[in-house]
Amino acid sequence: MSRRPFSLSAYLALVRPAEPRPGSGPESAGTGAGAPPGARPPGRILWLHAASREDRPALAALAPRLLQQMPELNILRTGAWDGEETAALPEDSLPQARAFLTHWRPDLMVWAGHALRPALMEAVHHARLPAILVNAEDTPFTTPAPRWLPDAAPAALARFSDIFCATREAERRVRRLALPGPRIERSGALSAAPPPLDCAPESHEEVATALGGRPVWLAARARADEMRRIFDAHVSASRLAHRLLLVVVPERPEDAEAARAAAEATGLRAARWEAGEMPDDMTQILLVEGTEELGLWYRVAPLAFLGGSLAPRHGGTDPLEAAALGSAILYGPNVGRHLGTYSRLVEAGAARIVRDAHSLASAVSHLIAPDRAAAMAHAGWDVVTSGAKTEDRIVARIAELLDDRPPEEGEP
Repeated sequence: MSRRPFSLSAYLALVRPAEPRPGSGPESAGTGAGAPPGARPPGRILWLHAASREDRPALAALAPRLLQQMPELNILRTGAWDGEETAALPEDSLPQARAFLTHWRPDLMVWAGHALRPALMEAVHHARLPAILVNAEDTPFTTPAPRWLPDAAPAALARFSDIFCATREAERRVRRLALPGPRIERSGALSAAPPPLDCAPESHEEVATALGGRPVWLAARARADEMRRIFDAHVSASRLAHRLLLVVVPERPEDAEAARAAAEATGLRAARWEAGEMPDDMTQILLVEGTEELGLWYRVAPLAFLGGSLAPRHGGTDPLEAAALGSAILYGPNVGRHLGTYSRLVEAGAARIVRDAHSLASAVSHLIAPDRAAAMAHAGWDVVTSGAKTEDRIVARIAELLDDRPPEEGEP
């Protein structure tokens, strides 16, 4: 074993160690593989840790791919999994970490997130457990250590066997921080692109024929407290593009009611899709009641504003849903649940932030030009496909490490 860095020694000495708590063993934790809570299932275990809700979707995409290749594999989940069965992550002390590893005996750990656990990583290292860090970004890594202790994050990073970095800047940061040991690779971001939303070809053809090449923009999954700003932006943008059509797809029934009221307040001519009304040359707003046919509208509109982002508390909409169907993307500042994905799309030139009705109107007027929207859409598609390639690389590395791992006694 390599010599323990001073920062890690100080952390382990000064952060109060704890003996395993009553209830931290088999009777209190659970797995995501369908086993009884706390019971270690027979066979190999892949441990997936999501440090935050934002880290979960990318890891969730790995599990079905790996289970398809290795059906006998069990998945152990810790961290932020939004209601899925998880195991309780131990307190960050060597006794707790060792007890956790002794019970579960995982064969490989995949960690997503910048919140590190130095004592846990030290226990992982001494157990000779392969550990992979995915989606490393160009942001600081944190630990539970008091601020006055030496930074133990570099020592914790050094205990990973592989670190996959999302960007060139992230790779530079990790190489500056990590001590010799891990295999560092710039892979791109691991992202869970949702399956493209369905669309009936005959519906798309009918709507495209009815629109006759008119400029169209979409407000997708719009919320009630955003409607006024969306419609004000459309009124302003329509002064420069008289044939401009806004399609509004609300997220919930109460949002649809707010959309109808806001549309009436503009005095613009509106049509209702659910009432069987097809937009004609005089229609300025098309109101859609729900998200069931959102796949159609992403395909029809080259430019989409993604709702739940102008007003606080909603957390935004997954932008890969729109990028996968060729939409240039506009969004507001409140996208905390998908911040990393939006940042990658902005960096690629596929998305643009707006902050109010005025900036939304300006962005629509500028980007509704077919060549500009097409360039953004192409950049978005590149982000979607690069995420799939990254997933392939990480799945291959996991399979390689598992193949090199000797089976436990009694395993085939």
